[in-house]
Amino acid sequence: MKRKWLVLMLSVMTAILLAACGTGGKKDATSSSDGGANTDKGGQFRIGMEAGYAPFNWTQQNDTNGAVKIADNAEYAGGYDVQMAKKIAEGLGKELVIVKLEWDGLVPALQSNKIDAIIAGMSPTKERKQTIDFTENYYTSDFVMVIKKGSKYEKAKSIQDFSGAKITSQLNTSNYNVIDQIKGVKKQTAMDSFPAMRVALEAGKIDGYVAERPEGISAAAANDKFTYVKFEKGFDTDISNTSIAVGLRKGDADLEKINEILKGISEGDRQKIMEEAIHQQPAAQ
Repeated sequence: MKRKWLVLMLSVMTAILLAACGTGGKKDATSSSDGGANTDKGGQFRIGMEAGYAPFNWTQQNDTNGAVKIADNAEYAGGYDVQMAKKIAEGLGKELVIVKLEWDGLVPALQSNKIDAIIAGMSPTKERKQTIDFTENYYTSDFVMVIKKGSKYEKAKSIQDFSGAKITSQLNTSNYNVIDQIKGVKKQTAMDSFPAMRVALEAGKIDGYVAERPEGISAAAANDKFTYVKFEKGFDTDISNTSIAVGLRKGDADLEKINEILKGISEGDRQKIMEEAIHQQPAAQ
């Protein structure tokens, strides 16, 4: 009797061990092979952005105008980048997840697999290409100078017309570096946001700030005291400094697929999306 009981117990234990071995080599379909952010088809496409760089991306309180809820946050992200991210995620067959991060934390988050891509108005500069890969550009603009209407700089044709002016731009961007091309310029400390620059401009603390044209249009639309100068002879800069692309980890297998998706979005559609973003952005941004 005892022997029969022992044989039965051994049989049950053997079955349990065999079942465990049979599943031990399988991976969760929703996890990535490297234990980082999900890259399996049908999973999540986690993209990082500041959600504070209108009209490319911003934060709002609801899902109007196609905004997407921010992960682990009660707020939503809207803007040009969000709309482009939605198209890319759809093309990849993945669920779009927006991760709100500080600008300086975007590349580290990508490299550490916390996000799958950066879609944040980021320019594919030579310096950044040393650490991450980029897709083809999904928007190209040019640099303008945002100024107050009626100022002596309103009729400027060349960047050199701003000699002696107090000029700034956004912190940690190529916009700030190009200011050095203006001879005799009074380069001011870089600021961390366009709203801060607009306040400084209206208060007379600066004479202007360098930005891409969408911000020039946005600033003029938000405040009738502002306008912007589009130069006949502008800044000498590589096109990568006035273009934006999707940032990916080195060797990301989705790079070519994302490029194919971007090629399917016409220039006309891209401009329409940008115009809508400029119109829809929160006034404070």
